[in-house]
Amino acid sequence: MANITFKGNNVTLLGNEVKVGDQAPDFTVLANDLSAVTLQDSKGSVRLISVVPSLDTGVCDAQTRRFNEEASSLGNVKVLTVSVDLPFAQKRWCGANGIENVQTLSDHRALSFGEAYGVAIEELRLLARAVFVVDSNDKVTYVEYVSEATDHPNYEAALEAAKQAE
Repeated sequence: MANITFKGNNVTLLGNEVKVGDQAPDFTVLANDLSAVTLQDSKGSVRLISVVPSLDTGVCDAQTRRFNEEASSLGNVKVLTVSVDLPFAQKRWCGANGIENVQTLSDHRALSFGEAYGVAIEELRLLARAVFVVDSNDKVTYVEYVSEATDHPNYEAALEAAKQAE
């Protein structure tokens, strides 16, 4: 498993670490309207999956805004942001911040995504910061588990990986 800290403290990640070349694990999360969303719902598209602990924190806010701004230059790439924030809070946050190019998804119900991708923090019931790129054939082409959950991911590397994926 990836070695992650949250504010300098080691945390335990639940689930399985995902690696480049793996078949992307499926998951079930909730859209802002409470409908179920799975990986298969976006099959045939490249997915950039941005994982954040909570949209209501500075780094998570900045990360989601950055991918929202870059999304229009990515072509046929769907940008998904996953957190354990409630769908209502995600919808409010997106509306208040003009987020229209990223789909926010809530993993609060069962930590399905968190456990499938090895980002569920046992001690906090939050998701560790990470970025995954999944190609149109559901192969993982890029993985970044951010070693300190309060740090930013490598935006340029993730964006380049999304542009290169098919």
